[in-house]
Amino acid sequence: MADYPAELISQRYLFDGTPVTIRPIRADDKPMEQEFVQHLSADSRYKRFMSTLKELPPGKLKYLTEIDYVRHLALVAIIRRADQDVEIGVARYVAGPQGDDCEFAIAIDDKWQGSGVAGILMLSLIDAARARGMRRMEAFILASNDKMIKFARQLGFDVRRDADDPGMMHAQRSL
Repeated sequence: MADYPAELISQRYLFDGTPVTIRPIRADDKPMEQEFVQHLSADSRYKRFMSTLKELPPGKLKYLTEIDYVRHLALVAIIRRADQDVEIGVARYVAGPQGDDCEFAIAIDDKWQGSGVAGILMLSLIDAARARGMRRMEAFILASNDKMIKFARQLGFDVRRDADDPGMMHAQRSL
């Protein structure tokens, strides 16, 4: 496992001026990550995980928080509320078998959708993936997820219907 990439920590501002910290997730973020997922609407959880889970099972929670920061990187967006860190979004990539391409996923707390946090997270994730040798990024998106399809296109992803599954869209772009 690589050392914690502190160089990826940054302070940014959302459209309304709210300060947000973007940083790599840590193993000790398990409670915060679980709370974030539980707080998502059922629709947002389904669009992110493509299942109806209400919370992350222990193995999945471990997988999402105990990462190597090179082949698997997750960036969280955190705000401070009542002297406590609150996760409002997460974007991650996982490298493919060749090690130079990756698949991304993103989830934003329903209350914070449209705040600018998704763009901040994805641009930070794309930069980090490129710096780690990734040459291509892709995602599989539910065909009914119009907001995510539009967002991917705004980020320069080519989005097409998946030939193997008409209920899915395939987004990809060169890094």
